[in-house]
Amino acid sequence: MGQKILAAVVVLLLGALAYVTLFSEGQGKAPDITVTTLDGQQIALGKPGKPILVNFWATTCPGCIAEMPHLADMKRALGDRFILVAVAMAYDPIDQVKNFIRAHNYPFAFVHDSDGQIAQAFGGVSLTPTSFLIAPNGNIVYKKIGEVDFDLVRQRIEQMSPLQP
Repeated sequence: MGQKILAAVVVLLLGALAYVTLFSEGQGKAPDITVTTLDGQQIALGKPGKPILVNFWATTCPGCIAEMPHLADMKRALGDRFILVAVAMAYDPIDQVKNFIRAHNYPFAFVHDSDGQIAQAFGGVSLTPTSFLIAPNGNIVYKKIGEVDFDLVRQRIEQMSPLQP
């Protein structure tokens, strides 16, 4: 009888852990910071009012460069339903970042994390690409080290920003 109770408790705990892992609505709150894009636009990340995908990248990162056209495709497809901010790492020389941006016509905002404070605010991001999807209420609902899972992120953005009739 004792083993059956122990087995039931273990199953219950594993089920609860699986539920929290798979269906949790948040992975913490986004840092309450405002970033300034290279165009001079200010974007508040802590409570944005619409989904924001923050993508940390570097010009020397092959995975980052490979996912940029896909990020652009998703931004074009979803338009104003979300904000996409590409944050160049502090170690990336600003001239190199600007040259990359000039060479491509990507439809999203670029920020240079010149002092590393943005990466620090997101828990010390050091690997690229690393992405965070922030819900309109400021909760982080997706975090990925490595290339973005575009189908999942697109689905989450669509859920958080339904089309208006």
